[in-house]
Amino acid sequence: MLNQISNDTSLTSTWNPQLQNPLYPLGESSISAYGVLLLSLVVFAAGIIGNLSVMCIVWHSLYLKSAWDSILAGLALWDFMLLFFCLPVVVFHEVSCLVVPYMEVTSLGVSTFSLCALGIDRFQSITSLQMSPRPVEQCQSILGKLAVIWLGSLILALPEILLWQFTQEQAPGSSMVIDTCIMIPAPNLPPVLHSLVLTYQHARMWWFLGCYFCLPLLFTITSLLVTLRIVGTTKDITYGQCQRQLRWIVASLATVYGVCTLPENVTNVIINYTSLDVSRDLLLLITQFFLFLKCAVTPVLLLCLSKHLGQTFLDCCCCCCEEAIRSDSKQHSASERKEHAEEPPTIPYNTRESELHLGTPC
Repeated sequence: MLNQISNDTSLTSTWNPQLQNPLYPLGESSISAYGVLLLSLVVFAAGIIGNLSVMCIVWHSLYLKSAWDSILAGLALWDFMLLFFCLPVVVFHEVSCLVVPYMEVTSLGVSTFSLCALGIDRFQSITSLQMSPRPVEQCQSILGKLAVIWLGSLILALPEILLWQFTQEQAPGSSMVIDTCIMIPAPNLPPVLHSLVLTYQHARMWWFLGCYFCLPLLFTITSLLVTLRIVGTTKDITYGQCQRQLRWIVASLATVYGVCTLPENVTNVIINYTSLDVSRDLLLLITQFFLFLKCAVTPVLLLCLSKHLGQTFLDCCCCCCEEAIRSDSKQHSASERKEHAEEPPTIPYNTRESELHLGTPC
């Protein structure tokens, strides 16, 4: 994922690091820091709201509880976890070096296998003889498919836990200490395990390129071409429109995934096989940003392209607005009744004093 994850801290005389404030004083570097902060906040907000919306819609909608929608909800769940729990190294130090790379690689695995599973689901749906709406699947069947995706991703990412080590280095030409995660196998590993982790480190770039980039894209393109050929022969217009919509969703998800993971593969090639005078920190920042951008764009894309998810999301928003308006109107009417009760009744001018009841206010 990343060859180096770093955060700057300042040294005191007792080696107690303090966080450096990149936003002050104002200057060229602080303007860049404000831009990165603004983009990060937008990506974080869009990702958290979008992924929570997709998960809640699938969980509360009975007609959306199919393998297709459950895979999308599982993808949204992992994207949410990645956005929420991937914190800088300076926060948790050694724990961040173990957890953050592992979660990032697992996220790539979940996205890869989810795209493959969606392609298989489309192929099975089209080649089946039933052209009726999708039935509600059994819970065991859905959990089995999700377990294959999640367990496979978690197992394939296990070497990342043994590959990253926390270290502190002094920045050249300054008194700053850099908290860094470096890609070195743990020194206390058994010889056999150390050899396996070292082999994984050497083949890591090509493994990422083949498994997490080429595999999902080639699988998605193949499944789309096959399903396009089959759907083109059907005479059911409604069925064809539904399949085209689902095909657009899969193609869009694969496109976003390919665009957002391409910088990482390009960065790995530049760092390992070229001598270009490019800032290493800038390349790693771009790679990290595109990874989080994928987690934020994916749910927004689902809500825009999927009619069921989008319509349910709009219905929920309308219900919330109606509830807010209704509660405001109830509070307004209650306050009006209270004010009306506190006001003295109006007495006609032509009413004589003897006709007034006892206790009538003046």
